[in-house]
Amino acid sequence: MENINQKLAALEALLFVHGEPIEVEKICRVLKIEREDGDRLLDAFSLRLKEKERGLVLISDSGRVQLVTKPDFGDILASFIKEELTQDLTPASLEALAIIAYLGPISRSRLEYFRGVNSFFTLRNLMLRGLVERSPDPKRPSSYLYKASLETVRHLGIEGVQQMPEYAKFRELLKGFEEATESLPNQ
Repeated sequence: MENINQKLAALEALLFVHGEPIEVEKICRVLKIEREDGDRLLDAFSLRLKEKERGLVLISDSGRVQLVTKPDFGDILASFIKEELTQDLTPASLEALAIIAYLGPISRSRLEYFRGVNSFFTLRNLMLRGLVERSPDPKRPSSYLYKASLETVRHLGIEGVQQMPEYAKFRELLKGFEEATESLPNQ
């Protein structure tokens, strides 16, 4: 295995960006390491996170792991989330919600591609507010698809997202984009 600190940093970045449970096998593929090395790397990372000064912990279940906040900080985080939910939606949240409403159901990776930024916290905020729903992606195990919730539709005063302004135009643009990218390698 290369420099252990580099691999630990790569693992941390991967878990942070993914933001949801991820299969150990996928981690090994992405980091280009053998499963045995992957298990050792995860053990070393978990051990580092157990230090008192750290705010995160690694949890695992059925061959999947996830980077989460330590329970010790539950009160602080609950207060932060409560405050965040009482504020108006940010421009970033409105942008993500519009993309999801027009192009959903959409994967987080596709949303991030269109926005050009990590959308984990924005999605979490929208889901906590009941504006976005997620469901398992039938094409990709352990991945999700996001769509506008019925609460969003109700709030907009329409009967369905299809009634949003220029909905057909945006769906047609998405269809063209998908057809164009199907022929690209590694898609």
